[in-house]
Amino acid sequence: GKSTLFNELTGAGVYVADKLFATLDPTMRAVKMPVAGTVVLADTVGFVSHLPHKLVEAFRATLEEAANASLLLHVVDASSDELEENIERVKEVLKDIDAAEIPVLKIYNKTDLLENIEPHIERDADGQAKSVWLSAQTGAGLDLLFKAVQERLEMDIISVSCCLSPQAGRLRAKLYEAGAVVAEHNQSDGATIVDIRMTRNDWQRLLKTEGVTAEQLVIDSSAGQSTVGQGNKNRLALVS
Repeated sequence: GKSTLFNELTGAGVYVADKLFATLDPTMRAVKMPVAGTVVLADTVGFVSHLPHKLVEAFRATLEEAANASLLLHVVDASSDELEENIERVKEVLKDIDAAEIPVLKIYNKTDLLENIEPHIERDADGQAKSVWLSAQTGAGLDLLFKAVQERLEMDIISVSCCLSPQAGRLRAKLYEAGAVVAEHNQSDGATIVDIRMTRNDWQRLLKTEGVTAEQLVIDSSAGQSTVGQGNKNRLALVS
């Protein structure tokens, strides 16, 4: 159902098969969302329970799209008798590829095969969208998925201004690579003030990778603004 959903969202024509590893490489497409702007959507390899370490390493490049995502769309076959087992299986593999901390939006697919279940958004106690029930086959509920994704991305965006020294060229390059730079201002002392917008998760991951703290870089910040699509491309990965 994962590649079927990907096809419905992007019209990419990805090969669809009810087989493990039918998608051997990530297929990525840019999707324009109403308010969220441009979102990069990646269709990743299907996961299997108790994936051997050697296999995890072999598919690490493919699974990397999941590990680098701003938000994971976990596609679940809602009609399966092994629903909970399949959910736990994906959690195990996400842990193996160091993606366990990435925010997740569950997608319960195949509502067309269920009785008395209509497409809907399920929310937690705080009102945050935690899952979407839909049918990729019929298209029912796809509008709800766009709505839920938009909500989740909007609520976790940060806007910060960073002071980068001339020696921070690699960090500056990574910010541009992530599509996070909104503007930059060159200073007389050679430093550069860079205004960026990106998800909190991506920001924290970048800081960890570069071995720096926010306190070392940030000179001004704000959070919780509706800034999605105004300077960054969010990365979504479908996993199942």
